[in-house]
Order: sequence, then C-alpha cells, then structure tokens
Amino acid sequence: MITQQHLASTNRANRDLYAREKVLNSAIIAADISSGWEAYLEIFDAFYADHVEVSDGTETENGPVFGRERIRAILLRFLVPIHVMAEIGGLSVQIRESPILGDTADETHSAWSVDLIGVSGRTCQISWCTLRYWADSRVVYERHYDHQQTGGPLTFDDLHLRPSSASVEDHSRLSRGKLALLRDQYRI
Repeated sequence: MITQQHLASTNRANRDLYAREKVLNSAIIAADISSGWEAYLEIFDAFYADHVEVSDGTETENGPVFGRERIRAILLRFLVPIHVMAEIGGLSVQIRESPILGDTADETHSAWSVDLIGVSGRTCQISWCTLRYWADSRVVYERHYDHQQTGGPLTFDDLHLRPSSASVEDHSRLSRGKLALLRDQYRI
C-alpha cells in the first residue's frame, strides 16, 4: 500500500512539473519581441529562482552564471537588440519548442528553435536543447546544449532600417524612453 501511495505521489509531482514546464514554455512562445522585451523579463521573474544557475553547456573560462540579477542583465543585452530589429527593422522572430521526454524527477528537457527572418526573406535558424531542474515550482538550474545554426547571419540588407522621416522622430522618442527605463531599472 505504501508503494502505491508513493507512486501516486510521484506521478502527481511529475504531472505538476510538466504542467509548470508547459506553462513556462508557452509563455515564452506567446511573448512578442516586437512589442518589447518586458514580457520576457516578467516570465523570467515568475518562473526562475533567485539563486538560479544557467550554463550554455560549454566549458568556458566564465563558466555558469549564478543569480537572477546577473542573468537578467545578460537577457537584456540579448533581447534589446532583437526587439529593436523587430520593431524598427522588420525582423520576424518565430519561436518553437518541443518537449523531450525524460526519466529523472524534477528535470525537464525541451528542444527549441528560433527563426530570424529578414524583410529580404533570408532566414537564420538557431536551435538548441534545454535541461531544467525545478525546485519548489521554480527553475533552479538551466543548461543549454546541442547548439546549431542553419543559414548565415542576417545583414543590414535583410532589415528595413530606413523609416520615413515622420516615423524616425517617433521611434527616436520611443527608443530614448525605453533606454531611460533600462538605465533606471537595471542600471545599465
């Protein structure tokens, strides 16, 4: 009887874990980088522990990054340029995820791909796999591995960076406001 109760408890915990993973991944996919980077930071704050460790899966001199605030700064340096290219340059960003079944408790795996599509039609696809360890409904460890890139980097010719004179003033004012917000909130 105790074994059956333990198995039922383990099955329930696994279902909860996979449900949290699905909600996290769905939120990442649903966020729109052309509208702003803020949604991604909100997702990060909601799902990741303060003491999270993130690794890119390579053995580098820098090693893994520890702590939500340090990772948040890295995310901003990554998200802001993509947001600008999407909002102003016409870059289309498509994100896909597929779960990878695993057999270890408190651990999830998923395969990700991001298509960066320029206004020229050229595409650069970046793909990787993610391993996450969860504790108390928060991600405490994340490792990215099996990185791949299909297609070359996009260039200025793949973006529409010559807006009309009227929209230049609007975008300039918007960009100054967003940069001021970044400096105030994240001390960058």
